[in-house]
Amino acid sequence: MIEKELMGLWLETLASKAPVPGGGGASALGGSVAAALGQMVSNLTIGKKKYADVEEEVQELIGKLQALQNEFLDLADQDARVFAPLAAAYSLPASTEEEKQVKARIMEENLLAASLVPLQMMEKAAETIELLEFLGEKGSRMAVSDVGVAVQFARTALTGAVMNVYINTKSMKNREKAEELNARAKKLIEEGTRQADEIYAKVLKQLVG
Repeated sequence: MIEKELMGLWLETLASKAPVPGGGGASALGGSVAAALGQMVSNLTIGKKKYADVEEEVQELIGKLQALQNEFLDLADQDARVFAPLAAAYSLPASTEEEKQVKARIMEENLLAASLVPLQMMEKAAETIELLEFLGEKGSRMAVSDVGVAVQFARTALTGAVMNVYINTKSMKNREKAEELNARAKKLIEEGTRQADEIYAKVLKQLVG
């Protein structure tokens, strides 16, 4: 299948020495898998008499999760695009005072861009977890295990992306901006992992009693 060939090629590139894709792209891919699994659970829920009272809400979830899936894939591309100029900036000359100032300005601009993309991934992961919570409670019981898998992928997207935020904000000279971004990331990671762990625990309880 062409899909397998494309995925295999992406994984081969990930495994290589190539600078991208890396952890950021892998985090985004995890988020897209979570959103896709959420759609699967939704599709297994709609059209069933047992879930008729939530069908309208689940139909809306499909659209939201499809959008999130696409946004994660876009963020994977964005992550690669913002890394290239950042990597190049490290090699800029800094022999004269003027060169040092130019390099510092360009570095700061690219560090900010490289921090904002994973922060967006975190926000999308948090949105995905929120939608999965509904499916864990109201979606098809036959697919509840898939909700558990999905929420773990979303959690990984969240916890993976936060490291790319921190590694870039750590090098920023504008500490006020850096700490602002770190605070947003910290809130997302704390609230998101708590919610994801709660959803996963509820799924496990339903499976093992």
